[in-house]
Amino acid sequence: MRTNSDARTSIRAAAAAFLIAACLLPAPSAAQQGTVRSVHNDWQIRCEKAPGSPSEQCALVQSVTAEDRPNVGLTVIVLKTADGKNRILRVLVPLGVLLPKGLGLRVDQTDVGSASFERCLQNGCVSNIYMDEKLISQLKAGKQALFLIYQTPEEGIGVPVSLLGFSAGFEQLDKTP
Repeated sequence: MRTNSDARTSIRAAAAAFLIAACLLPAPSAAQQGTVRSVHNDWQIRCEKAPGSPSEQCALVQSVTAEDRPNVGLTVIVLKTADGKNRILRVLVPLGVLLPKGLGLRVDQTDVGSASFERCLQNGCVSNIYMDEKLISQLKAGKQALFLIYQTPEEGIGVPVSLLGFSAGFEQLDKTP
């Protein structure tokens, strides 16, 4: 007989596997978790092969939880576009965020701006930010990124993400096919 604790653990594991697959692969139905190819301090490069695709897609990934709210977490993913020419910063946040306020980003003490959410999946909402050279440089040189999400118009939640290892991980990601 399964206890509530066992059920919650199983649900969390299944949800984590789904979120990684949904964020790494273009096909939202993929259910397998990516393989960790390398670790760069607080970042990992994870790779998966989409069903029917001839090649793998790799991404630089970090998942974190808000320090003051253990039930609020997000996953940050950096990946290359299909043509390999551009980079996307994809952030998956929990359901229940206030969508019109969007996702705010601050690197160290510099306000970078905000982005809208594109869609919500079963387990969270997604924001995609096309990375220009300025943003890439800020993230490589920074110590911490702070992602801001809102549960009400007045209540912003800052979720800190370490940038330790981002530069090395980003360079390694650029070398992957």
